[in-house]
Amino acid sequence: MFNNWLRKNQVAMWLLTVVRIYLGYTWITGGIKKLTDGFDAGGFMKGAIAKAAGEHPAVQNWWATFLKHGALPSVKLFNILIPLGETLVGIGLLLGTFATFAALMGMVMNFAFLFSGSISVNPQMILLEIFIVVAAANAGRIGLDYWVMPFLRNLFYKKQDTPPASAPQSSI
Repeated sequence: MFNNWLRKNQVAMWLLTVVRIYLGYTWITGGIKKLTDGFDAGGFMKGAIAKAAGEHPAVQNWWATFLKHGALPSVKLFNILIPLGETLVGIGLLLGTFATFAALMGMVMNFAFLFSGSISVNPQMILLEIFIVVAAANAGRIGLDYWVMPFLRNLFYKKQDTPPASAPQSSI
C-alpha cells in the first residue's frame, strides 16, 4: 500500500522531489569540493583498515582486506572515482535525470563509507535514497526524467506493428 503511494501519488511526487533535491545538493557539494580542493582517499582507507583491529572492530575484516589489497593499491583511481561519482549522483538527483539510478549509486557509496567505519550522514542518506529507489519513476517525474524516460523507452522499445492475421488454413 505504501509502495503504491510512493510510486503513484502526486503528494509523494512532490515530497520525493524535495528529498531528491536535498540529497542532490548534499552529493554535489561534497563532490565539487573534492574536485576543486583536491582529494586523497588514502588516509581514509588507511584509517578504515586500522579500525578493523581490536576486540570490537568498527570495520569488518573482509572489508579491510578489500581496502588493503584492492582499493589502497588503486588509490589514484579512487581519488578520481569518488569525487566524480559524488558529483554525478548530485547532478542526477538535482536535475531528476536517471534519479532512481543516481539514488542507487548514492546508496552504494554511502554503504562503502559505512563499511569503512564512517557514520556521519550516511544512514540518513541511505534511508532517504531507499524512498527514491522504491518510488522509481515517481521520484523523477518533476525533473528531466519526465522527458528523458519516455524518449528512451520509445528509442529502445519501439512498438511492434501488429502482425497481419494469418490466412485461414485449408484442410485437404
